[in-house]
Amino acid sequence: MMDLTRRQTLAGMGALAAAGLMGLPARAQQKTLVVPTLGGVWEQYWRSTVAPEFTRQSGAAVTLDVGNGRVFGANLRAAGVAKPPYSIVMTNEVFASGLRKEGFFEKLDLSKLPNYADLYPLAKKTDGWGAIAAVSPIGIGYRTDLVKTKPKSWKDLWENPEFKGKIGLYNFANSAGKMELLLFSKIFGKDQYDVDAGFAALEKLGSVIQVDFNLSTGLASGEIVVAPFDFGEIARLRRQGLPVDCIIPEEGMIMFDQTINILANAPEKELAYQYANFLLSPEVQAMMMKEFFISPTNAKVAVPDDLKADVPVSGADMDKILTWDWNFVNEKQGELSERWAKTVR
Repeated sequence: MMDLTRRQTLAGMGALAAAGLMGLPARAQQKTLVVPTLGGVWEQYWRSTVAPEFTRQSGAAVTLDVGNGRVFGANLRAAGVAKPPYSIVMTNEVFASGLRKEGFFEKLDLSKLPNYADLYPLAKKTDGWGAIAAVSPIGIGYRTDLVKTKPKSWKDLWENPEFKGKIGLYNFANSAGKMELLLFSKIFGKDQYDVDAGFAALEKLGSVIQVDFNLSTGLASGEIVVAPFDFGEIARLRRQGLPVDCIIPEEGMIMFDQTINILANAPEKELAYQYANFLLSPEVQAMMMKEFFISPTNAKVAVPDDLKADVPVSGADMDKILTWDWNFVNEKQGELSERWAKTVR
């Protein structure tokens, strides 16, 4: 899931309009696109800025359906493949991969997505079935005032004694928890599928502080001194005055992602493609970067100097973000969840 503790704003509408987004043909006003979106600050920003700008450009109304990947998946399965309630879904790839396998999505018609050509390779990892529109890279965040030796690699979680008992991790219910397991399996075993090695490493790590999604509270209190953190959240905490930093580990980063998917039997398919291309445009990507400190997936977006400290991952560093076999995870979800509960303390 994407972390929902981003700074809020009601600004940006004017900047989007000034950007003069191109390429969206006019649509009849009676057309309505149902857009699933995350809640919290994501909903607020979509409601105040993104949705109105798409309406201005396309002439179509936008209805937001607030939830998360699990909710959107449940809604789709309840309606069935033939009559989906949505035309487009942007969600974590862990959820998208399962729905894709069940036949809900179609392979993208790239002739309707000209901005797809400008995406980083990372954003095209689904063989044309989806496009990643939002990436929050996850490195190692830490308290600069409570850690004498800054981390350089994921292995430092095991090797630096000052971290012992003060390491934070996402639990397995969170997609980041699943990525932690695959990452540690890759680092300490043969590959991401060597989960025996991953669980053995987690057991050796000893006592950790597990959370569903909010590691910031523990980091702020000092209960946690080091943990996997997305760079945007560290930027927000640093702007609040907390002495924190985040590094790109030697072995690579994991990420919170949001993949765009088009429904095979979409009620408003053409409008869905317009909206998808809109989200992938340099203008909207730049706006999301400034609002949420996410790394743009459109390579045409340059991070301005005044944002480089908050958005340090772009350009060549995008290749340092690791990707995973979510079909493997989904197929073994129950077994892996049970092992995690027995192993991670």
